[in-house]
Amino acid sequence: MNDMLKIKRAVSELSHDNQQSFLRLVLKQIKLLKEQRETPNGAISELIELYDHLMELNEKKAMWDPTSDCTHVHVVVGDSFAGSMKVALKQQGWSAAHKVITIRENYAIGPLGNLDSPEGRRTRSEWFQDNITEAFGTYISSEEEYQGLLDKLEQIPDQAEVIIWTSRSVREQIGMRHAMHLLRGKRSLIRMCDATEICEELFNRPHASIEYRNSGEISADGLREALERVNAVRQLSAADIKRLAEEWLEISEQGGILRIWTDGTVQEVPADYYDSYILDKLDDLRPASDHRFLKAPRLIGEAMGYCEQDIGDSYFEYRLREMIYEGVLQIKGVPAGMRFYSVRKQRLGEGR
Repeated sequence: MNDMLKIKRAVSELSHDNQQSFLRLVLKQIKLLKEQRETPNGAISELIELYDHLMELNEKKAMWDPTSDCTHVHVVVGDSFAGSMKVALKQQGWSAAHKVITIRENYAIGPLGNLDSPEGRRTRSEWFQDNITEAFGTYISSEEEYQGLLDKLEQIPDQAEVIIWTSRSVREQIGMRHAMHLLRGKRSLIRMCDATEICEELFNRPHASIEYRNSGEISADGLREALERVNAVRQLSAADIKRLAEEWLEISEQGGILRIWTDGTVQEVPADYYDSYILDKLDDLRPASDHRFLKAPRLIGEAMGYCEQDIGDSYFEYRLREMIYEGVLQIKGVPAGMRFYSVRKQRLGEGR
């Protein structure tokens, strides 16, 4: 795997505080070098030590890659769910035999056409770079991310059972279908499990219930209970796998940039599908008589909190900027990222 992809993954999987800590230490050494207050050899040694420490953390994560003697491989969508899955497997004492493959794509948003080709992945990457302020990186890194996923799927040994996890999240529903497409014809021991459905059935009571939007909301303890019931879920037939793989192709050929999960299917909706919803939330937080600007993260957090769909905050922020460009909203600050600006509705007689 390319060194730059390893570095990207190592950094992205650090907490925000740890990222800041590493950055401060690196900048400190560069400052000392620039001011000639540190010998070049000493500063370089410090930087190498920091690099080695970071990569060691990343190598520990590689212990979850499929091995020749593993018995189970769990395919999950999203780093949050992957983290809970790994903790739950460790608590069960299964980490030696059970491995985890994480699909990191947010399939709810962005173009999906021809994603299994370099051209399709380039188109998707360019859309993210042009429209999402915290895009996942360059075309090269997304290309390597995809190749890394293929490599891990290829590493799954013949004797291992594959469990592909999903939920009512549109990201996970599409991710599950993409995994089926990539694994089609390669193996027969595949189960599809919905951890949210299992946990709701196990733990919900008339006086106390929870409805999960995605698997990442499940605690590691709850997930342990779901893992205990995996063997009770029937194996998918070849016809099941073929149908789900074909559904991936149908979804990827739709051509739009926003998808939701409704009535048991993935449905493409217009790009501005949530615009009126966002404006309603702005009215809830800033009535028409209140002309003060509202911090973008506050509005996006409100929209996220009440949205039944799992599409991610980056899409809401993208639509916020689009409504600014269209003159629907006014801005104070710089739209380089949601924390840098505030918005309010365009006032009568201004703008448009």
